[in-house]
Amino acid sequence: MKKKAANVIVTSRECRGQSERMIRRFLKKVKKEKIVEEARDRRYYRKPSVKKKEKRIKAERFRMKELRKRQRAQERRVRNK
Repeated sequence: MKKKAANVIVTSRECRGQSERMIRRFLKKVKKEKIVEEARDRRYYRKPSVKKKEKRIKAERFRMKELRKRQRAQERRVRNK
């Protein structure tokens, strides 16, 4: 599976010439494209079985996080009634 090349560009015009805003926007775009995460993953070789295990653990964490988020929202709705 080949991933498209990520071209992260931040122009001075879209940030109205503010350098701090340009840096924040650039970092946000890099995080969205997961460039740093991919570079960190490719730094060392990991066996496919290890990758699969980490992927499964990450998915389980995400599911639990979403479940907790839904439960908190439901509790808030119950309290507000």
